[in-house]
Amino acid sequence: MSLPPEKASELKQLIQQQLLKMDVHGRIREVLAETIREELVPEHQQLSTEDLMKALRQRGIIDEVMKELKFVTDVNDREMTSAPPKPSTRFVDKEPPILKKANIDPTRRYLYLQVLGGKAFLEHLQEPEPLPGQICSTFTLCLHFRNQRFRSKPVPCACEPDFHDGFLLEVHKDSLGDGSKMVDATAMLSISDPVHMVLIRTDTFGETTLVASYFLEWRSVLAAENGVTNIAVELLGVGTESKVSVGVLNIRLEIYPQLNKVLSPEITTTQFSLERQKTAEKERLFLVYAKQWWREYLQIRPTHNVRLVKIFAQDENGINRPVCSYIRPLRAGRLLDTPRQAARFVSVLGYERAPVIGGGSSKQEQWCTLLAFLCRSKGDCEDHANLLCSLLLGYGLEAFVCVGTKAKGVPHTWVMTCGTDGTITFWESLTGHRYIHHPINPDDPPVAQQPKPLYPYRTIGCVFNHHKFFGNCQPSDAVELCVFDLQDESKWKPMSGEAIKSVCSPGTVSSVPPFPPLCASTIDAAITSNEIELQLRILVSEHRKDLNLCTVWDDQLSYLLSPALAAYELERATSISAGNEEFQDAIRRAVPDGHTFKGFPIHFVYRNARRAFATCLRSPFCEEIICCRGDQVRLAVRVRVFTYPESACAIWIMFACKYRSVL
Repeated sequence: MSLPPEKASELKQLIQQQLLKMDVHGRIREVLAETIREELVPEHQQLSTEDLMKALRQRGIIDEVMKELKFVTDVNDREMTSAPPKPSTRFVDKEPPILKKANIDPTRRYLYLQVLGGKAFLEHLQEPEPLPGQICSTFTLCLHFRNQRFRSKPVPCACEPDFHDGFLLEVHKDSLGDGSKMVDATAMLSISDPVHMVLIRTDTFGETTLVASYFLEWRSVLAAENGVTNIAVELLGVGTESKVSVGVLNIRLEIYPQLNKVLSPEITTTQFSLERQKTAEKERLFLVYAKQWWREYLQIRPTHNVRLVKIFAQDENGINRPVCSYIRPLRAGRLLDTPRQAARFVSVLGYERAPVIGGGSSKQEQWCTLLAFLCRSKGDCEDHANLLCSLLLGYGLEAFVCVGTKAKGVPHTWVMTCGTDGTITFWESLTGHRYIHHPINPDDPPVAQQPKPLYPYRTIGCVFNHHKFFGNCQPSDAVELCVFDLQDESKWKPMSGEAIKSVCSPGTVSSVPPFPPLCASTIDAAITSNEIELQLRILVSEHRKDLNLCTVWDDQLSYLLSPALAAYELERATSISAGNEEFQDAIRRAVPDGHTFKGFPIHFVYRNARRAFATCLRSPFCEEIICCRGDQVRLAVRVRVFTYPESACAIWIMFACKYRSVL
């Protein structure tokens, strides 16, 4: 038996409300704990879904629920045994973390984190209650813990947002030697990785804003009675608002399976205090060293004080971190195949300068942590350069982030790779373009042929990666004159590798957040391409109707545009152009003698069709096609969406027309 989507959604809501009313989830949790305690502790075997269902039937819980719901058996069975559907409502998969406990390995420790609502989000105090089906701004909570990433369901923005999500975090996800053992509270106390929580707001147009970034110290649960604790987390703003509270989240932490012995609060407090002291001492020693290094750098040449040598940078929470801590070799698994494809991926992430309150041309500094950058899917040039450098290091290249200026003295960062043959390649992280650097020798005679730089960079102050930092101490900081022999200390002043390692090395007790893994795209390229193309056809038809022009679409001509769009993306991703001859031949065959063909391709990184159409109309070439007048006018439009990790998209659109030329 099948139900229409709206009826199925209504049915699921009724079931969910009934389960909440009967507190079924709490009773399942009790049965699960009791089953593990009675049956699994001596045998250490795997607990399956069937075991849990058997225990629930024995206690009559399933029969009681069925009696209350009074649904036909085969419908209910199908609902229970089928895979969870795509979330059409906020109620569909609210409780999977609890049910998933039936399939966990009882010999491993887990942290179950529940978000039980929010309060005091005063910026949304006057937010009206959204009507059913109405599009509204939403909050989404993103989590990262020990190489595991989670995302909550979107909830409407409100003064008290209705967060009700659970996340099952495996404490020993990364362990190799100890992964098969049941860790106790003492062993977990030594795991200093925090739970990084990022709150994102998405407006009605799909634009994302970073609201808060918080590092949750979860180990307080190790000293809680029964391994369960409830805490209220105050979220602070980002950037210029990093000292202002934006709201409070109610969080419940639970260790699973339950600890045989909990720690005393004095032990956890002492451990946290020792870690803070150790981290503070390392940071203090590095600061002392950095000041000494800077004094020595200034003594080389007085003009060095105006060069862009950046040793520290503020993150989204206003905390100063060494710039080397923003870089770490990052492997993309099977999501990206080549360094150039990685550069393309980084370039399609949105570019947005950190917001500044008030006027003026001063730039607000904000180097985002990687999770905040990925969850928001946009950031400043520093965020793009840091991510690209990390990915290139993961591919085994010797990559550095360069800090300098572009034209008109605008501060900028880009990426540089050093080849084993001495070739220096610049990578522009915002566009994916690559440039080979050929230095100009200022001592050559005027008649000597000098290479003309194609890159937009003017000056360079320093280069760095995760374990090296070099300050430019050459007579001129002009990029075209610089020699990038980083081993020559007369040209590049190095920082101590040991000093950098003491504060930036992963795995040490440090304030540097661990890097999250990249996530595969959740966007269906074909469906999204069709949706945008349909919306553009409607917008074009309406626009021509306002001009008293009729619109006739040529589906075959639209299809013939696909190879061109694929070739454009291939060229952006690989710098290789292919397939142009076949495209031109197909168009010549499709356009009869005496007819004229015009085409206009354009590229976007967002999926808003109306916004893209408005941008296209600002181009006189595109407007000429869309508003084409003539005899036997046939219009065509083709959209091709290319997906990348983190649901980033490169969207190519081509408008075209053919018409009979009348002189």
